[in-house]
Formats: sequence, structure tokens, C-alpha cells
Amino acid sequence: MKKYFLLLCFSALLVTGLRAQDNDLAWVKENYYKVEKMVPMRDGMKLFTAFYIPKDSSVKHPILMNRTPYSSSPYGVDKFNPRLYESYWINYLKAGYIIAIQDVRGKYMSEGEYVDVRPFIQNKKGKQFDEASDTYDAIDWMINNIPGNNKRVGVFGISYPGFYATMAALSGHPALKAVSPQAPVTDWFMGDDFHHNGAFMLMDGFNFYSGFGKPRPRPTTENSRGYDIPSQDNYDFYLKTGALKNFSKIMGDSIAFWTDLMEHGNYDDWWKARNPRNFVTNIQPAILVVGGTFDAEDCFGAWNLYKAIETKNSNTDNRLVMGPWFHGGWGGRSEGDYLGNVRFEQKTSEYYQQEIEIPFFNFYLKLAGTVSDIAEATIFFTGENQWRKLKEWPAKNLQYKALYLKPSGKTILVTSAADSVRQAMLIALEDVKTAWKNSGSFKKTEPFTEYISDPAHPVPYTEDVGLRRTREYMIDDQRFASRRPDVLTFSTEALEEDLTLGGPVIADLLVSLSTTDADFVVKLIDVFPNNFWYNSKVPKDLENKPAYPMGGYQMLVRGEIMRGKFRNSFSTPETFIPNKVTEVKYTLPDVAHTFKKGHKLMIQIQSSWFPLADRNPQQFMDIYKANDEDFQKSTIRIYHDAEHASKIFLPVLKN
Repeated sequence: MKKYFLLLCFSALLVTGLRAQDNDLAWVKENYYKVEKMVPMRDGMKLFTAFYIPKDSSVKHPILMNRTPYSSSPYGVDKFNPRLYESYWINYLKAGYIIAIQDVRGKYMSEGEYVDVRPFIQNKKGKQFDEASDTYDAIDWMINNIPGNNKRVGVFGISYPGFYATMAALSGHPALKAVSPQAPVTDWFMGDDFHHNGAFMLMDGFNFYSGFGKPRPRPTTENSRGYDIPSQDNYDFYLKTGALKNFSKIMGDSIAFWTDLMEHGNYDDWWKARNPRNFVTNIQPAILVVGGTFDAEDCFGAWNLYKAIETKNSNTDNRLVMGPWFHGGWGGRSEGDYLGNVRFEQKTSEYYQQEIEIPFFNFYLKLAGTVSDIAEATIFFTGENQWRKLKEWPAKNLQYKALYLKPSGKTILVTSAADSVRQAMLIALEDVKTAWKNSGSFKKTEPFTEYISDPAHPVPYTEDVGLRRTREYMIDDQRFASRRPDVLTFSTEALEEDLTLGGPVIADLLVSLSTTDADFVVKLIDVFPNNFWYNSKVPKDLENKPAYPMGGYQMLVRGEIMRGKFRNSFSTPETFIPNKVTEVKYTLPDVAHTFKKGHKLMIQIQSSWFPLADRNPQQFMDIYKANDEDFQKSTIRIYHDAEHASKIFLPVLKN
């Protein structure tokens, strides 16, 4: 009877939701009309653009533009994009915005040749073009040809369209008043999508470009299918396929950008030209950078684009919002009240939409309302599950504290820089005392903890079996990894008070290898108390799912990989000298998390994260040209004595 009642309730909610969408669609068609235009660019090419225009001509309307490589479909003036009435876009329509959705150059129905992350040309001459000039030309045409516009334009986009939003900000058109790059593709070598610190993110790269990268001989409304993986187990498929050159054989020679990825294995001038952070100067429109702290694709881009704009533009109104979201989760795909097994206790997406994004565009494009309530940095801190409004990011009250690793699998948190040397020396002394106490006689403590990294048995990024990369891995339970002998685990005792982190995490490892190269993955983990359980209301999407055992949950707060040969330079890789102690120091993307009293802070260290990242052959070479027989085991040691003290620098916020 109970199941029948729940089914009736679900059916009623579904019908209510469908009726609401039908009502919104009817409203849109009653109050808007659609036109499709081929908008001319300075070099003679024309870009397909769909315009949704209010029928009300009694007032002037602002234009909100989205430039995309993912299609402005559906095509045809009688067909309306369902996103406009199925998500919070309906708020912009009911506020009287003109919506412009454009296929970027070379994609779908637009003319020209498509170029991935097309480089910005700083001093364009004549008919030279880039994505910034294409935006300029589109805006110039729109404000002079679309009826009833108020000559104020905004641009926004999520993910790859976020890159095009960044390029729009560089266009310099005076009618462009507000831009919001959201989860913006920013640096595909350092931290977004396809590389993290030089390590190739295999699963995303192969899945995406096997379809997206296929050439388009002529304008089309059709999408390209990717490679049909003959398995439901991605770990098994990627491991059996082997070296990267084997994936290149599957790709063939027609996908130009995949070939580029394989030929530019170091951070060379080709990559630098495709990093918008190098060019974000003299920005005139107001900027709202948005991202998710658990975005599996472009978390790096949001944090670091904001910082680059802030550093290079003293007079730009530049603001940052980071919520507890997966990729694009704030854009109508999620209520933002949970991710995976972790709950956030409030509908963070609705708060963002109603209190930040819509007021931002209304103020700059409609000259309505205010932005005085939108902070410089609006950041959601998980753990405490609260928004914080900050005057800058990182916050001024940030203090780095060192978390020293100990051979007993524990850690020591140093409270000030002055204590660092003394505390490091105490590490060795404490462990000698422990050994004496346990054995009754002196026993030398090893200055390192070691593990064997075997490319034939790489550490999985999740314990789940599936075909596609999960978005929940960014917050997943890490107990499965703690049980592996090739994953080192270091933990504090239960915290006696809350510990809030806000900013980049820095890993400073002292290591030695038996080979000439290796990767290093550092994971920052929140260990829940064994008696932990949620006493809040179950999110509606989880009501019919069995409860996950949260007692002892090891929540991934941040994990990041570093390709060891790039430890000193991403442009000029260096070999490791076998068995020589070497420093590997690198920065993990920012975190915003409170470790609550009674929780533990855990660090895990491993040398593979598969098939999220490609395997390192563990010898110094061009990995993109490695053969299957080049992969070898490596004995890896993490040092933690007084002389070689491995540590993690934590960005601690003072209360």
C-alpha cells in the first residue's frame, strides 16, 4: 500500500512538472517569436544565430547571448529550444530578455573552419579574426539589426561556452556590459579537462574527442557519434587498450586536435597561446566567474580565471561564485542540495540563480535592481554547509599551516611557521620513542614509507564499475583506496575543534623512485565519525534509494595528480635519478571546506588514478609515444624524517 501511495505521489509530481513546462512553453510561444540569421563576420564568413525576441515592442530589451560549439538547435523558426522553458532561463524570458544562441565558427550551421580553443590575437589587423572578434562582430550586427533591443548585451556560457564567454570579455565592444564565464575551459594543460599538471586525462579526452573532434565537411544540423566502447567496464577497456598510441590508432588520423594533444606533451608555446589567462587585460564589462568546487572537468578554470582577471585588471568589476556543484550543476541540472552521498542541507542552485546571477544581469543589462548584495567572492563551504560572503579570494585571514606526515600513518599539524623546524625534528624522536616502548629495545625507524606502483594494476579512481566517468568521484568515499597496499594513508586524530580551509592546497613531498619517472596523486579527505548519520530531510531524488553507510565515510575533498617529470618545469621535463631523494612540490586546486569537530583529516598518496588519468610508464620518455612493453613497476618512497619531512600546506582560515 505504501509503495502504491509513493507511486501515486511521484506520478502526481511528474504530471505537475510536465504541466508547468507545458504552461511555460505556451507562455513563451505566446510572448516570443524566433528568427534565425546568418550573421556576417569581418572576413566574410557567416555564423548561424537563433534569436528569441519578445513580441512586446513597447519597451527596449537587453540581449543575453550564448556562443556554443554544441549546437543552437532545434533548427527552424517554429521550433523552440526546450532549455528556455525547462530551466531557470524562463526567468530571463519573463523579464523580457532577447536570447541569442550562436553556433561558433565551424560548428553545426555556421560557416568557416573550427579550431579548438582558438588562440586570441592581441593586435588584430584587417580581416584577422579570433573568437573575440567574432563576438564583437556578432554584437555589432545584433544591436543594429535586431528590433527592440536596448543596445546592452551580456554573454554567458558553461564549460566550452565558458571559454567563448571569456573571449567575449576580450572583444572590447562598448555594448557588452556583463559577461559570466561559468566552469570556463581555461587551461587544458595545467588543470582543465584534458591535462592536470601535465598528466593526460585519458577517459575524458578519448570519450569527448572521438565524437566532438570529427571533421565537419559542410554545415550540418547533425551531431557526431563518438567511439562505441565495447564494454561496460571502463577500467577493463582502458587497461586492455594499453598505451596512448593504441588509442590514437582507434581515433585514426582525421581528428586533428587529438593529434595535436599527442604532439604537444610539454607546456610549449602552442599551449601558452591557448591559455586565456595570458591575455585577460583591459577588460571593460563586469565579470561574474562561476564554478563548482566538485566540478570534475573545469574546477581549475573557474578559480584561476578569476584570479588572473583580478590580478591584471585593477578597475574591472570582477566577482566569483563557487558552489558545491558538479559540472554545470547550478545551471538547471541540479538543485544543488547533495552530490553523491554527501548532503549540503539547502538548495544551493536556486540561491545562486535568484540571488546572484539574475540580479547581476538585471543590473548591468536592464539597469534594474542592485548588485550591492553580491559579494566579491560568494563561496559555499561544505562541511559547515554555509555560504560565505568574502571581500576577496583567497581571504586575507588565510594562514598556511603545515601538516607533517609520519611513518606511523599519522600526521602532525604545525600551528605556525616558526615551529616547523622544531616540529619536524620531533617527528623522528617521537617515532623512536614509540618503537622503544613497543619493543622494549631500540629499533631504528625507517625514514620513509614505501609502496610499489604497478602500471599493470593501477589504482582505480572509483570502486564502482561503469562505462562513463562519474561526476560523483570528486566527493566519493575513499575507503576502497585505503585498503590497497599501493595507497599510503596518513590521518590526524579526531579534531578537537572545527578546521576551515579556504584556498589552494600545496603538496610538498620528499620522494625517491627506483625508476626515472612517476606520477603522484595527493588526496585531501574528510573522515566522518563512525557514528555519523544525516538527520536532515532526505533529498527527493534519494527518497527511494537505500541509505549509504556514512559512519566512517572518507569524503574526497580535493584530489590532484602531478606528472613527476614536470616537478621543476612544465616546459622542460626532468628525469629522476633512481633512489635519490627528490622534492615534488605542486599546488592542488582551491578548497572551501570545514572539517567539523570529531572528524579526522586524512591524506592519501598514490601513483596512479586510472582510467581518469593515463598511466605513467615510470621511465623518463615521451609518454605519448610509449609502447606497451615500456611500462614497468617502480618502488616509491615517501620520506618523513627530520631531514626529509614530507608535508601538506593547508590554507587555514581564522575565525
